[in-house]
Amino acid sequence: MQRSAFIAALGGLAAFGFAMRRAPAAAGSYEVTHTDAEWRRILGNDRYYILREGGTEYAGSSPLNAETRPGVYRCYGCNLDLFSSKVKYDAGEGWPSFWSVLPNAVRTSDDRSLIEDRTEVHCRRCGGHLGHRFDDGPKPTGLRYCIDGLALRFVPNATPRA
Repeated sequence: MQRSAFIAALGGLAAFGFAMRRAPAAAGSYEVTHTDAEWRRILGNDRYYILREGGTEYAGSSPLNAETRPGVYRCYGCNLDLFSSKVKYDAGEGWPSFWSVLPNAVRTSDDRSLIEDRTEVHCRRCGGHLGHRFDDGPKPTGLRYCIDGLALRFVPNATPRA
């Protein structure tokens, strides 16, 4: 196969993957709920695509990648505390990465939408899609929570709420 044909084929596969949309957010019941129209108004198009349709942002596009101040990362959909800045690290993947979550912050589900099986991470309070969890993170957990920056709201100098 010629290089140009190979690149075109890869581009087609990538477009197919990005075009696939799962059901809005995660299945189940949640404390925070809104109608589809309300979610669209609250979140705007880009955040709606990520949090409610399971999309993703482009790698390297989030200003939160460079965020190093102490604080808390909250769900953009419902403002639940999800991650402490103390567990954030640069995984070199292009998205904010964390090696642990705050207690009772997320739910997970199996994601078989692409070639590899992945673990999808959702906000436990509103069901919003946050990103994925992988088993290639640093000690002590060995986990990498690869999270879309648009799914998060960073609050500098905040401490996690109980």
